Amino acid sequence: MSLGSHLQELRKKHQSLSEAVEEAQRQPGSDDLAIAEMKKQKLRIKEEIARLSQS
Repeated sequence: MSLGSHLQELRKKHQSLSEAVEEAQRQPGSDDLAIAEMKKQKLRIKEEIARLSQS
């Protein structure tokens, strides 16, 4: 897998997680722990994208 396609996949995952977090936050009685975990995962992906983009 080339760097460009890897970055593209990471961006897709990041966008997907963003949408999932937004949807979960709109639901009453949503699981705050699950939302926090999704946000952490989203941040890790964002940091990975930034790291790979600088290389």
